[in-house]
Amino acid sequence: MPPRVALVHDFLLDVRGAERVFAAICDTWPEADVFTAVYDARGTEGRFAARAPQTSFLQALRPTARTFRPLLPLYPRAVESLDLRGYDTVISSSSAWAHGVRVDPGAVHVCYCHNPFRYAWAERDATLAARNALTRPALRVLLDRWRDWDRSAARRVDRYVANSHLTAARVRECFRRPATVLHPPVELARFAPRPVGGHYLVLAELMAHKRIDLAVRAFNALGRRLVVVGDGPELRRLRRLAGPTVAFTGRVSDARVAELLASSRALVVTATEEFGIAAVEALAAGRPVIALAEGGVRETVTEGTTGTFYAANEPAALAAAVAGFDPASVDPAACRAAAERFGAERFRARLHRIVTEAVAREHPPRTAQRGLAGASRRAGRSPHGDDEVIRTGGPSLNVP
Repeated sequence: MPPRVALVHDFLLDVRGAERVFAAICDTWPEADVFTAVYDARGTEGRFAARAPQTSFLQALRPTARTFRPLLPLYPRAVESLDLRGYDTVISSSSAWAHGVRVDPGAVHVCYCHNPFRYAWAERDATLAARNALTRPALRVLLDRWRDWDRSAARRVDRYVANSHLTAARVRECFRRPATVLHPPVELARFAPRPVGGHYLVLAELMAHKRIDLAVRAFNALGRRLVVVGDGPELRRLRRLAGPTVAFTGRVSDARVAELLASSRALVVTATEEFGIAAVEALAAGRPVIALAEGGVRETVTEGTTGTFYAANEPAALAAAVAGFDPASVDPAACRAAAERFGAERFRARLHRIVTEAVAREHPPRTAQRGLAGASRRAGRSPHGDDEVIRTGGPSLNVP
């Protein structure tokens, strides 16, 4: 019998960078079964429909990309409830809790980590600061509980793969685990250089940690055209901040994104991105990137050749970088060549090799282990132990 493979993603509710990466993972194992906490076929544009994703008990609530956040306290328990019995290899795609799935004894679990859960780790202080003084102490306790759950989950993973050196460092710091760096794939065929217009572009989910307000304030001051593509909780506030030269499109089609990128003077990145797929998409369209000098963008953009950086994350620093950088001085061919390093075929081949190596090195053959797991199930017990499934310990947490 050929090995059984399961693929797990946090949630499949819309199409962002992590979902595009997961689609490439699905392409790597076309016969594998797909699992996720919650799934919205419409929100994901039908991209995963043929794989019939198997979901958790939270699916009964039918959350969408706009309504899933209040359920955050339940996701650790939901992902632990996914039935992965009988699978030889599990590949999780995790930016929060997918790495916490429970697998059979002897199965190999490889996690492709986009980032440890933001609100409990990198954005913990900002999350606490955003709450009032009365609720902050309780939230601090809950975030600490989430960290404990995360560390426990991390011990069950056989091998971590990180999307950037920044994420690998965070996996090391948060989970005390090493991680192999494998940059995400980019759909290069979607993009091609074309005549350049007069606008700059922001392409992002409109969340507070993305700091899109800095771009809005900078372009207000410059009086230059900025187009903001994306949707999210910050949209209303950003619209109130925006002057007459800043426009918002909401979510648009992939074809329209490609047009706006290729015709832009440059892509503007204001957040510390773990990798930053949008930056590589801009390069694939032949356009430079103006970015905060932090995070994964330092691994994809070269100062003066394919873009420029600014050091202080404040409107004046960004405005100075925009005013001092001439996008016309950048060769579109150099941008495209830089993007070619991140093709999907390269990603799929290397990830398959990493998983194959993990299967060969991490565990002995599973014949005896499968027999033990089956006996445990017949006796009405979890193969993980008598109380393993019941004692999930997912924290109660409600964050924006």
